[in-house]
Amino acid sequence: MPAQSPLSFLCIATFFKGEAFMRASKALGHTVYLLTEERHRDKAWPHEAIDEIFYLPSESNDSQNLDTLIMGLSHTMRSRHIDRVISLDDFDVEKGALVRETFRLPGMGQTTARFFRDKLAMRMRAQAEGIRVPRFSSLFNDEQLTTYLRESEGPWLIKPRSEASTTGIRKVHSLDEAWQVVHSLGDNRHQFLIEEFKPGTVFHVDSLSYNSKAVFTRASEYLATPMEVAHGGGVFRTQTLPLDSALVADLMAINDAVMAAFGMRHSASHSEYIRGNHDGELYFLETASRVGGAHIAEMVEAASGVNLWAEWAKLETAAALKQPYTPPVDTGRHAGLIASLANEARPDTSAFTDPEIVWRMSREHHIGFIVQSDSPERIRTLLDDYIIRIQSSVHASMPVADKPTN
Repeated sequence: MPAQSPLSFLCIATFFKGEAFMRASKALGHTVYLLTEERHRDKAWPHEAIDEIFYLPSESNDSQNLDTLIMGLSHTMRSRHIDRVISLDDFDVEKGALVRETFRLPGMGQTTARFFRDKLAMRMRAQAEGIRVPRFSSLFNDEQLTTYLRESEGPWLIKPRSEASTTGIRKVHSLDEAWQVVHSLGDNRHQFLIEEFKPGTVFHVDSLSYNSKAVFTRASEYLATPMEVAHGGGVFRTQTLPLDSALVADLMAINDAVMAAFGMRHSASHSEYIRGNHDGELYFLETASRVGGAHIAEMVEAASGVNLWAEWAKLETAAALKQPYTPPVDTGRHAGLIASLANEARPDTSAFTDPEIVWRMSREHHIGFIVQSDSPERIRTLLDDYIIRIQSSVHASMPVADKPTN
């Protein structure tokens, strides 16, 4: 239904995503502006749902690009009104927070945004609130870092504080190797952190929050973690977990604690947790105030009937208009996702004929499917079958990218 009063949304997306959010916003009667990067000018944006598009020269969050952003918007807003700023990608959370702070717009400011972008800020706040995190340290001080390395257990991961996904992560196994990597970072070492690497099962929790409360949550298990895929050349797989399981209850509880600690009010979020093999406990890894990427949103929709992008638009509308928001009803089904690089531009998927397939990837040099069923066992059987077939035919791998691509 159209909103009672039309709003003006500025959607920031310096990667190609969020089409469903823009379509839903336009369907609600809003004016929709898109700010994206120049290189995405010719992407298949939903132009029927966008009133005007503005372009940045880069997706970077460096001072020069952010100055360009603010100067451009300062001129734009002389003749256009903006009610809400929506950051549709990880890299845009900082941009959105800066715009809100500069032009005094409602929503997440720069202090809160740090907890959803800066992995060091995340860990420090979580630890302060009693939420388990892998043992970590900043790289600011030589003596502190040496003490950390001597008192903690390797191997360790050296991570960029503000990159998305697994980009830029280095795994080291000794004190000497750790220091070699730290020294190689030069003047950028303050932009990294180090933490213990503990094997375990990694989960992701995809939520919608309204008035500081999770109103929709789906938890899933990575069958191959993003780290394994990016750094080991594997095949990405994830599967939703049964809603009535004790594990899901535990994941929802820790996710609620994280959202409360970080000051989440109204947004979509995608968070990751690990259950350590060494103690069976859940540990917080990272979070983001956006819809999950890598087609996780499509998998969640297949399982629940809930389009996270569209619901996010409705949720933001309700918050702006101070209206109640009715959370979507979960259909309670199960779904799984598999995706891989392919050694062919357009792999032939005609041999994959199972009726459970509800989505096929159409991206060049990729192959992927989403399957849906009332049986989690059936989902797992299909994913196990598909990985064998993909690995033996068209699977390809490449070195981890310097920047995220999705």
